[in-house]
Amino acid sequence: MSVLLRPDGAPIRVLVVDDEPDIVEVLETVLLQEGWRVRGAGDGATAVRAAEEFVPDAVVLDVMLPDLDGLEIMRRIRERLPEVCVLFLTARDAVEDRVAGITAGGDDYVTKPFSLDEVLARLNGLLRRAGMARAGNGTRLAVADLVMDVEAREVARAGTLIDLTPTEFDLLRLLMLNPRHVLSKAQILDHVWSYDFGGQAHVVELYVSYLRKKIDAGREPLIHTVRGVGYVLKPPA
Repeated sequence: MSVLLRPDGAPIRVLVVDDEPDIVEVLETVLLQEGWRVRGAGDGATAVRAAEEFVPDAVVLDVMLPDLDGLEIMRRIRERLPEVCVLFLTARDAVEDRVAGITAGGDDYVTKPFSLDEVLARLNGLLRRAGMARAGNGTRLAVADLVMDVEAREVARAGTLIDLTPTEFDLLRLLMLNPRHVLSKAQILDHVWSYDFGGQAHVVELYVSYLRKKIDAGREPLIHTVRGVGYVLKPPA
C-alpha cells in the first residue's frame, strides 16, 4: 500500500465542498481511508473560511452551491492559496460547463453521478503533477512508540508485540492513518465495518475500550475521547 504524502511527509489536506451532506460524508470517509486530512463545507462562505483555517492542498468543489458558485469560490480561495489544486464536482454535463470550469482555472472536472475511485484517482494525479505530493511507505505506521506493520499485520508498543483481532487491527490502522484527527463514530463505523449500525454506535465504544486495554494499559494513553465528537489517537504532549 502506498500512501500519498506532502513533500515534507505530512498528510495531504483536502477540502470537500458540496451542499449535499451525503456526498461530503462519503468523500470524507474515502479520503480519510487514504490517511489524508479532510474538511467538509456545505456552502461557499463556509468553504472560503475553511480554506483559510485548514490550508488545503486540494479542493473538491461543487459548481452549484446555495450562495456562491464554484468559480467564485475558487477565485477567493486562490487569492490566498494560489497553488491549491481544484477538482470541480457537479451535476452539469454540458461541454460548455466543463470548458468554463477549466478555463477559469480549475484543474479537472468530474460529473455527477461519479465513481469514488475516479475522484480519488483524479486527486492523486493532480497532486502528483503539481509537485504537491509524493508516495510514502504506507506499510509501516508509527505514532510515538506505537508501530504498525500493515503488510505483516503486526503491532508493537515500545518494542512489545500486541495481539489484536482483525477488527481491532483495522480500527487501530484507521486511527494511526489519521493521527491528531478526531474521527466520528459514524466515520469509524463506515470504514471498519463497511455499513451503518444505526443506533448501535456503541459497538465503536466497545472496540475502542478493547484497544485501550491492549494499547494503553499501564502506559501513557494514546487513544483519547473527544466528548460528543469521537476519538483521536495522538502522541503524549
